[in-house]
Amino acid sequence: MAETTRRAVVLGAGGVSLGALLTACAGYGQPADTVAEQEPARSAPEPTKSKKAKKPAGEELASTADIPEGGGKVFAQQKVVVTQPSAGEFKCFSAICTHQGCPVDSVEDGTINCPCHGSKYNIADGSVANGPATKALAEKKITVDGEKISLA
Repeated sequence: MAETTRRAVVLGAGGVSLGALLTACAGYGQPADTVAEQEPARSAPEPTKSKKAKKPAGEELASTADIPEGGGKVFAQQKVVVTQPSAGEFKCFSAICTHQGCPVDSVEDGTINCPCHGSKYNIADGSVANGPATKALAEKKITVDGEKISLA
């Protein structure tokens, strides 16, 4: 009878813990009818914020002198890489490898290089120069105004 009592206590404690956990999860957030009432109020200001975000000029990345001809530079915070395949021609690509999502970390010998599995991309068009990646890097828009390079 003592074993049954211990089992009952252990099962009871587990059941109480599970009940408390489920109760805590059920109480998370707001009831659906409250969310529905607040949704229109929150959605009205958002378009204004979106329009304001589109108006300012793009974030300045670098000076044209910072990007070597036949090379490039990785901007990790912005997740882009800017290249200069030939004199005065600037390109911008995503800095996220299309193979498994690792960030690229260098531009050398005409390629943008991923340290994770060795994928390499051409600096001129972002196409795959060496696998295992099979898709090109996505091209990003930039503007070159005088000596300033900015995200578009």
